[in-house]
Amino acid sequence: MINWSTLLSATGMPENPIAALEQAGALLPAGDGSLGSTVNILLLFTVLALVPSILVLCTCFTRFIVVLALLRQALGSPIIPPTQILIGLSLLLSVVVMGPTIEQMYEDGIKPMIDGDITSSEVAWEKTRAPLRSFMFAQIESADNWSTVYMMLNYRGVDTSNPADLTREDVDTLSLLPAYVLSELKIAFVIGFRVYLPFLVIDLLVSGLLVSMGMLMLPPVLISLPLKILMFVLVDGWALVAGNLLQSVSVSEQVVLIYNSGIGWLT
Repeated sequence: MINWSTLLSATGMPENPIAALEQAGALLPAGDGSLGSTVNILLLFTVLALVPSILVLCTCFTRFIVVLALLRQALGSPIIPPTQILIGLSLLLSVVVMGPTIEQMYEDGIKPMIDGDITSSEVAWEKTRAPLRSFMFAQIESADNWSTVYMMLNYRGVDTSNPADLTREDVDTLSLLPAYVLSELKIAFVIGFRVYLPFLVIDLLVSGLLVSMGMLMLPPVLISLPLKILMFVLVDGWALVAGNLLQSVSVSEQVVLIYNSGIGWLT
C-alpha cells in the first residue's frame, strides 16, 4: 500500500521537479528511483499542467498580452481583435523572443541528460534553468526594476541592507519569479500608456468637437472609432506595436556583459 503522506513529502523540493519526481518514483510500487514508465507518465502530466504557468511567468508573454489588451481597449473595440487572436499573437512573439533561451536550455541541460552525459537530476536542473534565470535577470536589469527583487528577498528573510554584497546566487528562483512578473507588469503598463496616449488624444478631440457643435446625443465612439482605425492602419500600427514590443525585450550590450561575466549585479 502506498504511503501517500511520504509520497507527497518527497515533492518538497519546488526548485528541482526532476529530483522530486525521482524520489516519488522510488516510493511507488516496484519503483527504483529511476525515470521509469510510471514516472515518465507522471512527468508528462506534470509538464503539461505546468506549461501555462511557465508560459505566463517565465517568458515575456505577460508583457505582450497586457500591451495588446490595452491596445484593443484604446481602439474602443472591446471584442475586436478577438481574445484568441491576441493570445495567439502574444504566444508567437514569445516564441520568437524566447527561442535562443529555450535552445540554450535544451543544449545545456535537457540534451545532455537524455544522452546520458549528465546523470544527476540536480545538475541537469541547474544547467537547464541557468539560461532562463539569466534572461529574467537581464530583463529586470534593462528596466532597472531591482526594487521588486529586494522586496521578495526581504520577505524571505534575506538581508538587503547592503545590496552591493548580494550576488545572483543569493536570489533563489522562488524569489526571482514573482519579482520578474512584477517587473514585466510594470514594463507592460509603461508601454501600454505610450500606445494609449494617441488614441486618447483622438477621443478628446472628437468629444470636444461634438460638444462645440451641440451634438450631445451622438456617442463620440461612433466618430472616433473609424478615425482611430484609419490612423492605426495608415501608420502600420500592428507592425509598429509588434516591433516595439520585440525591441523592448532586447538587452543592451552593458547588460550582456554583466550577466556573461558571472558577476551578480543587483544594484
